[in-house]
Amino acid sequence: MIIYEVNLTVDPDVADEYAAWLRPHIAHILKIDGFLGAEWLDRDAVDENGDSEKVRWTIQYRLRDRAALEAYQRDHAPTLIREGQARFGGRFRASRRVLEPMKIFNPNRNTGSG
Repeated sequence: MIIYEVNLTVDPDVADEYAAWLRPHIAHILKIDGFLGAEWLDRDAVDENGDSEKVRWTIQYRLRDRAALEAYQRDHAPTLIREGQARFGGRFRASRRVLEPMKIFNPNRNTGSG
């Protein structure tokens, strides 16, 4: 599994409109082969520069594997990125990163003690 993370910083005066656009945007991406699901997360209002004026969201997409991510980046991402830029221009910033789980830890539900 691969996690493709998109970190968004949005001007507050367009945040509602951006959120309304983002919902179907995420749904569209989830229909692309290889995508398994996504989470839309709200980040702390204050960034490392102390700027609390912006709205901050993170979208974490889960993909089947790196090949699915590479196909998305090659065949879909350029058009989708241009679409957001055309609609909102300089009213938001997006940064992306790719995460690959090394090990997944789960709580031990059966400890055998009791």
